[in-house]
Amino acid sequence: MTVRTDRTTISFMNPFSLRDLEGVQPAGDYLVETDNELIEGISRLAYRRVATLLTIPCTSASSSLSQRVPVDQTDLDAALMKDRHQTI
Repeated sequence: MTVRTDRTTISFMNPFSLRDLEGVQPAGDYLVETDNELIEGISRLAYRRVATLLTIPCTSASSSLSQRVPVDQTDLDAALMKDRHQTI
């Protein structure tokens, strides 16, 4: 199984929430890592998304500065769209 990871930075202009995250996250830049698995046995190169991880700041002073949490890509896309409409 071949997996590739795409990394991108997204920006929220407003605080946001996702059903996979506890509480409201502050506005700012966030690293998103998407793992895509190669679909084998077809005549062309194709991948399917198998995981989306969002790096968020930790709320506990006793833990590291940030943590990576799995999120639903559809919910993340919806939150980004909502954020963009709030800033217009």
